Amino acid sequence: MCGIVGYVGPNSSVTVLLGGLSRLQYRGYDSAGIAVLGTDGVLETRKHAGKLQVLIDDVDALPLIDGQTGIGHTRWATHGGPTDANAHPHLGDDGKLALIHNGIIENFAPLKQELLDAGETFTSDTDSEVAAILVGRAFRESGDLTLAMRQVVARLEGAFTLLIVHQDRPGEVVGARRISPLVIGLGDGENFLGSDVAAFVEHTRRAVEIGDDQIVTIRPDSVEVTDFAGKAVETREYEIAWDASASEKGGWSSFMRKEISEEPDAVYNTLLGRVVDGAVAFPDLGGLTDEVLGSIDRIVIIACGTAAYAGMLGKYAIEAWARIPVEVTLSHEFRYSGPILNDRTLVISVSQSGETIDTLMAVKYAKVEGARGLSICNTQGSSIPRESDAVIYTHAGPEVAVASTKAFVAQITALYLFGLHLAAVRGSLSAAQLTRNVEELQAIPAKIAEVLVASEGIGQLAGWMADTRSVLFLGRHVGYPIALEGALKLKELAYIHAEGFAAGELKHGPIALIEPGQIVFVIVPSPRDPSSLHSKVVSNIQEIRARGARVIAIAEKGDAAVLPYADEVIPIPLAAPFFEPLLAVVPLHIFALELATAKGLDVDQPRNLAKSVTVE
Repeated sequence: MCGIVGYVGPNSSVTVLLGGLSRLQYRGYDSAGIAVLGTDGVLETRKHAGKLQVLIDDVDALPLIDGQTGIGHTRWATHGGPTDANAHPHLGDDGKLALIHNGIIENFAPLKQELLDAGETFTSDTDSEVAAILVGRAFRESGDLTLAMRQVVARLEGAFTLLIVHQDRPGEVVGARRISPLVIGLGDGENFLGSDVAAFVEHTRRAVEIGDDQIVTIRPDSVEVTDFAGKAVETREYEIAWDASASEKGGWSSFMRKEISEEPDAVYNTLLGRVVDGAVAFPDLGGLTDEVLGSIDRIVIIACGTAAYAGMLGKYAIEAWARIPVEVTLSHEFRYSGPILNDRTLVISVSQSGETIDTLMAVKYAKVEGARGLSICNTQGSSIPRESDAVIYTHAGPEVAVASTKAFVAQITALYLFGLHLAAVRGSLSAAQLTRNVEELQAIPAKIAEVLVASEGIGQLAGWMADTRSVLFLGRHVGYPIALEGALKLKELAYIHAEGFAAGELKHGPIALIEPGQIVFVIVPSPRDPSSLHSKVVSNIQEIRARGARVIAIAEKGDAAVLPYADEVIPIPLAAPFFEPLLAVVPLHIFALELATAKGLDVDQPRNLAKSVTVE
């Protein structure tokens, strides 16, 4: 959730920090602040509730000291409301130390009482200020900022990232990480810290991972990483696969509109280098060798939100192709359901950021229980891949809009690739079947591009629906997760009631919701599907039309059976049944964007939502 950036180097820290926070806005926030340290040893802070622009305007009106050391923060309120006082940074050591914090300190209450009893005073309602005062007291005793951090984190419970600066230590920023994300950026005579690489990608594409329970101290010419006990640890440097321009709008009216336009590229780039001579080829699946995969007798896919719907599609495909049982569980329910796991269980985690706290904790739990782990992730160097035996990166590029679009189709693509790879390992599909499916998948980017070109009328459709208060979505088989995704996008962006249902469930209760004028989107299976699902869904359409619903069908081009019963038909290109969801979801993404736009809402940063959920 919170955005964090730290800097030491020869350039203006104010410029670097505000630029980093601007690129981190997509994470979601309700206040922002920075602390800068001048070479003359003066520490200045500025913070405000509201959008980052409020802070920027204040700094423009009354400039801060042009220091070369600093930290910056965008806050998502947990303890204490979104006020100026609760915004970060928080101060310790009589205002000489500044601290920013992402996460939750679970034992802050007894620590706060201890400090109150010792005569300390508080100016905020946050758990974060407790850490600031504790580090300030520890530094007064030792004069060593890294040691002070080490002493304090040993007392903290929960998930957190902390960054501190002190006016007696110019040219030094100390960070600590437990579960909550933090990454190092390596520059030339300057170094950076960030909650993700967007914080510093404008300045460097060299990054270093930081593990759990580790402390990092950056200076202009050095980076030191130790564990919480003070022992030096090995780190891994990697190159960021995109540059700052990829995280900019590039002339588009919103990041979401830009990212929907990039859905063909997201699928293409996820496929790139993973299909050789018509067969799926993963050059490195770590510990998940063919022998290990051959021993797997059960798969559990864990994810949250949109990623869970990608997991549902993965279940259908993997079971059909690899003939192995798959279940999909919401990450936040997984640990508490008493799952039965062993070394023949493969747990596949799906997370765009690789930092989703519910999924990360579920992955850790599965690892302790002896299960194998595979991560589907879009972010290099993030926590979940590092906890897994192997990772399939989706290469969708940075996704800035809070509501996921291109990352979703990339996740589906990665799961499908793995399903076909597993089928090859297990010999459950013939060579001809594997080749046919791979060819279908390779054709998807061009077909998504067709959908985008043909979707201009969706804006007009959304325009006349701007006042609607409820929309229902129906789908069957692989259409069902797409119905759920369509409903979720409307909830996220347009703030209206929206529900997705399995179409066969309609007569078991949800049909009671149908009344004259009710908008219902129906994802219609291909009439070429050898199952009878197409005729069943057409019957569902007739049932709801008979009760006055207004039906918008997403159907294959040339599906004449739907035309007499649908008020609107959004056509998609022909594709094999398992690949239709990659096409059918695109109009739903566009519709949610257009409806929210018609209502005058912010499609990139919906209310109450954050891009990456990093606190439980």
